[in-house]
Amino acid sequence: MSIPASFRRVLEAGDPNYTEGLNPELVIVYGDKRRKYLECYTMEAIDEVDAKIEALPRGSTERKILQRLFSGQSHATSVDETGRLVLPAKLREKIGLTSEAFFIGAGDTFQIWEPETYETEEQAKTDKWLDELPDDVDPLIFLDQQPGE
Repeated sequence: MSIPASFRRVLEAGDPNYTEGLNPELVIVYGDKRRKYLECYTMEAIDEVDAKIEALPRGSTERKILQRLFSGQSHATSVDETGRLVLPAKLREKIGLTSEAFFIGAGDTFQIWEPETYETEEQAKTDKWLDELPDDVDPLIFLDQQPGE
């Protein structure tokens, strides 16, 4: 599948080994059974996640599970010279991807969805959240709130 150019630039910027002419590397986390999408991490982003996992107490349940979810259920790969990403059958099957894919960016990661799944599940969650807000509330107001407010 072809990766949108803007996402390729993010992958290049987040790969400390990338130089012009090389292919940017990334890690695709497919995660647990509840995850219905693939999340693509830049090398710097996955290093940050790995560092946070390693900071957890050795032997803790949380550390073991997070290691399995991120390290054990991920696929390291790179974008090829034509800007394409080859997804193994196992990953395509996990999210029910047969032809077209829907990409959604999230900073230094992006997600790959089967379009209908995104529309019926994730877009529905966003629409429900927006519908619960008063009509005169602009969602941008939440950017100024501190976590936990």
